Amino acid sequence: MTLPNFRLDQQTALVTGAASGIGRGIALGLAAAGANVACFDLPETPLGEVCDEIMNAGQRAIAVPGDVMDGDILSDAVRDAESELGPLTLAVNSAGIANAAPAEEMPLSQWQRVIEINVTGVFLSCQAEGRAMLERGRGAIVNIASMSGSIVNRGLLQAHYNASKAAVVHLSRSLAMEWAHRGIRVNSISPGYTATPMNLRPEVAEQVVKFEADTPLGRMATVDELVGPAIFLLSDAASFCTGVDLLVDGGFTCW
Repeated sequence: MTLPNFRLDQQTALVTGAASGIGRGIALGLAAAGANVACFDLPETPLGEVCDEIMNAGQRAIAVPGDVMDGDILSDAVRDAESELGPLTLAVNSAGIANAAPAEEMPLSQWQRVIEINVTGVFLSCQAEGRAMLERGRGAIVNIASMSGSIVNRGLLQAHYNASKAAVVHLSRSLAMEWAHRGIRVNSISPGYTATPMNLRPEVAEQVVKFEADTPLGRMATVDELVGPAIFLLSDAASFCTGVDLLVDGGFTCW
């Protein structure tokens, strides 16, 4: 029996939202698994620091500043990644935002911004990445959704966020089915409560205690615990997995 290959050696990956949180952790993790990484995020973010860390570990990386709401910039990012690092075969789309407001009071602008970044931004990212991968008939894409796309979080007033993450899951499945016969796999990961900078702010400390109490494993995930699932879904070890939404929630959605 041949053991499955989880390595990503000599492959080129593009990671959106790579400057912080889950995106940063995954960008570093893909490099540790052997990939060269194009790190995409807003211009004001510390993209250079992530790239430096990747290069210090022995892999190649480039910083590609831009906004996931601009399809032309995303297409340019893919071209830059391929020009500097080689043919694009891997992508993780992690860019997204979250905020809260009662549904009956939520301004349309707040609803639209979350939907545009979390859904349209993922679509435009997949579109740019998919076009490059389809030319060669090979590639794997992972979109970062949320368990909030499957359940409604008690105590959090975020109808727009929940709807956006449910859309990411179904968008991923839809693209998986469109591209399955053309060599491209598309999956999503739905994290539970994770110790990102957003959840480590002092003002949400009381909520975090509740989050952890409601999670069967009794704690939030670390960012590093999202790396393994991403590497699995991108690697040849998951060669027969497409259209999957992998819940990484510490058992939260079992209750």
